[in-house]
Amino acid sequence: MDSDDDFMYDEDELSDPEDDQDDFDISCDVEAARDTSSSSFRDKGEEDDFNYVCLTPESIVVTMNKCIEEVNSVFQIPQATARILLTHFKWDKEKLLERYYTTDQEELFTEAHVVNPHRNRPMSTRSKTQVAKNTNKSGNSSTEMECEICLSEVQLEILTGLQCGHAFCQFCWNEYLITKILTENNGENIFCPSSQCDILVDENFVIKILQDSNVRSRYHKLIADSFVQSNHLMRWCPAPDCSNAIKVCYNDPRPVTCLCGFIFCFECGNESHDPVKCFWLKKWLKKCDDDSETSNWISANTKECPKCHVTIEKNGGCNHMICRNTSCKGDFCWVCLGPWQSHGSSWYNCNRYDEKDAQQARHAQTKSRAALERYLFYCNRYMNHLQSAKFEQKLYNQVKEKMDAMQEMNMSWIEVQFLKKAVDILCLCRNTLRFTYVFAFYLKKNNHSIIFETNQSDLEMATEHLSEFLERDLNTSEVTAVQGIKQKVQDKYRYCEQRRNVLLEHVHEGYEKDFWEYQEEL
Repeated sequence: MDSDDDFMYDEDELSDPEDDQDDFDISCDVEAARDTSSSSFRDKGEEDDFNYVCLTPESIVVTMNKCIEEVNSVFQIPQATARILLTHFKWDKEKLLERYYTTDQEELFTEAHVVNPHRNRPMSTRSKTQVAKNTNKSGNSSTEMECEICLSEVQLEILTGLQCGHAFCQFCWNEYLITKILTENNGENIFCPSSQCDILVDENFVIKILQDSNVRSRYHKLIADSFVQSNHLMRWCPAPDCSNAIKVCYNDPRPVTCLCGFIFCFECGNESHDPVKCFWLKKWLKKCDDDSETSNWISANTKECPKCHVTIEKNGGCNHMICRNTSCKGDFCWVCLGPWQSHGSSWYNCNRYDEKDAQQARHAQTKSRAALERYLFYCNRYMNHLQSAKFEQKLYNQVKEKMDAMQEMNMSWIEVQFLKKAVDILCLCRNTLRFTYVFAFYLKKNNHSIIFETNQSDLEMATEHLSEFLERDLNTSEVTAVQGIKQKVQDKYRYCEQRRNVLLEHVHEGYEKDFWEYQEEL
């Protein structure tokens, strides 16, 4: 969320924590936010009930307040307390309602770190009663009380606190809250300053204490952020400089589209990665981070211990190697990888080629090298499609120039949209191809994997033909041959789209019927 001024609490209604706290709310352009929310639902049709909504910063606040109001209409408790309870249950209203009516309520409020509002009086009233009974050293009644933080004797009206009964002066409260909000970026889990207390500070009390509007705005932002972060049905859009969030009807690894246009997987937050599942993509990305920058160097500068096959680097001129693996401690020659003991009195075994020994050494080392080469094979193709997709983003500028030229030939704006659609499909196919190599890397060979590779090859060929036409042939074609260009472009991108659908349908069928087998040890 970019701006702290996107929403504000209604300060007049939140001025006193002893007042009716049901007025807790956040003011914003409610109608505009509701319009934005309702218009962004993505209906997938009767066969697919995965609906979601894109929420702007304003509509995030509206959605949060609506959820609080729904719960509070049943509980009839202060809305600030209802929000804390919802946060404790990660905004799962059904789970909160079930727990509220099936277990001990006192235990529930204790777990949520709030005081039961049905049982306790406001803290400030109790404090005043306690202070009124205090006497000074002379035996006279006292209107002062010691602040438990600064240990100063302050006037009764300066002391304030939560319903837990711990009282502090307003200056200490203000400094404490500012530190939590600005320094620690903590708005959701601010506890009573007393070391013996774990009661959470609610919104109404914070608004009463804080005077700085900038700190208040920051606090409001942190509260709204926590609504998204703690809700398992919501996720921030990962696009740079986007402050929107996506709210789904149920959690599923489906691609969702933000209002900013960015498409990403809801479950893992990465860009849309069909056909590979989130688990394998996460494993692949970690492997790439660990291996991609060092794999070439490893291949050129290391060998493997002939006993345990651990990769070893030679860091000196001596060819006598001792494996550092504590469970191995292999003693061998760097040159021939044979046992060092045989080199004690003669180099006969090291300077003469032995086909049998060489074959055994090659077999041990080849196995690991083959694994590295296999990874590089899929990684290079993965990175190649990623790079091609970045280059093809430039096609939009070239296509726009072509579209403008066609419109000058008396074609309408709608009639030239086939060029933009072609680039859209090209980029989509590039992205799909990229992730097919992640899927293929972990896939075990079987009859279905052969079908998958055939579909992958067909899609790759169709994508390259479309890419070549848009980058080269389109620029050399005469604008006057508009109809011929349109027919060729449409034929090519429709074929690409068809091959992509065939590939994805086959992979999804495999997920449903469970005929994919994986190499989990990789």
